[in-house]
Amino acid sequence: MTSRTVTLLDVARAAGVSKSTVSDALQGSGRVAEATRDRVRAVAEELGYRPNSAARRLRRASTGAVGLHLPATATRLDYYMNLAFGAVERAQEDGLDMVLLAPSGAAGGRIASRVDGLLVIDPEPGDSAVPGLLDAGVPVVTGERYLGPATGPSGAVVCDNAASLTALLDHVTERGARRPALLAPSGSSAWATALRATAGSWGRAHGVAVTLRTVPFAATPAEAEAATRALLAADPAVDAVICAPDGSAPGVLRAATALGRKVGATSASSASEASGGNGRNGESGRSESGRSESAGPGRPGGAAAAVGTMSAGLLVASCVDGTATRGAEPPVTAVDLRPAAYGRACAELLCDILADRAAPDTVRRHSWSLETRASTGSPG
Repeated sequence: MTSRTVTLLDVARAAGVSKSTVSDALQGSGRVAEATRDRVRAVAEELGYRPNSAARRLRRASTGAVGLHLPATATRLDYYMNLAFGAVERAQEDGLDMVLLAPSGAAGGRIASRVDGLLVIDPEPGDSAVPGLLDAGVPVVTGERYLGPATGPSGAVVCDNAASLTALLDHVTERGARRPALLAPSGSSAWATALRATAGSWGRAHGVAVTLRTVPFAATPAEAEAATRALLAADPAVDAVICAPDGSAPGVLRAATALGRKVGATSASSASEASGGNGRNGESGRSESGRSESAGPGRPGGAAAAVGTMSAGLLVASCVDGTATRGAEPPVTAVDLRPAAYGRACAELLCDILADRAAPDTVRRHSWSLETRASTGSPG
């Protein structure tokens, strides 16, 4: 078929599928099995099919808008508001308006008639709206991967959440912590799943049990305070608490104050500094395997170690930076996920897919940084 332009119908006949299936397979939308998608793309390449970019832009520009779906808890979280502003700003650079979708979602057909594409942020497999959004018949970009059974998105922008928690755990142990704990988010989003899994794998690798307490995905400061009180009552030897949910760190600080724990120092770090050690393995009561030799109930010297830890203090850190961590007293060490830039990156990928500047199934990575502050004994 070299004497004329190859059409979608030509590809459909050669692949033995419908024209709409070919369109969905090439655009990365709709419910198309991965094997079928691969076969259609291979046939299209073999026939020399080239999409009519002008026509595609014309069809997609019919609404001049893209949709944004956020988790139901987003309206009270600083992180998602900053992300949304970044996404809106980037979409407008391509002349697109941003439509904020209701958390409950809507039928895919109705959404597809109102927008040219969709952004779905932190999609939960348990969110009943997500499958319909992914099957709405328009390109969809997710912020973080979707771990559910529905059709995958057209593209995704992801953070290395395992690496960010690893950096926090490494930091608090370098500052002297020997019994770290994580207030882990509930739910089955990629972020929550990665944090819980990383706490376990980091602990096994370092010979240190990371205590897990599950809290709501968007835990309030009051919920974080209650969880921290219960955690420290059950295990007074815990000397570092990393809280996952955005905005929950002040609750951890309140619990520490109420229990007489000084935030920003641990007995291990104090002992290390007094002896000239730097708090790393082999220099602060740790064996070469990384296990604590004196801290914790049920171990030699456990009771004395627990008392020492309580009198010396508690390190506090957060998996999400924001106004709550920066404005706390003391300021809280946190992972800056750069939400406005993340929103821009998600919108940019969607714009690129809509304008044929990026291929479907594109995955881009977003960077983060660790901001160390006084809550872990670091200079504010």
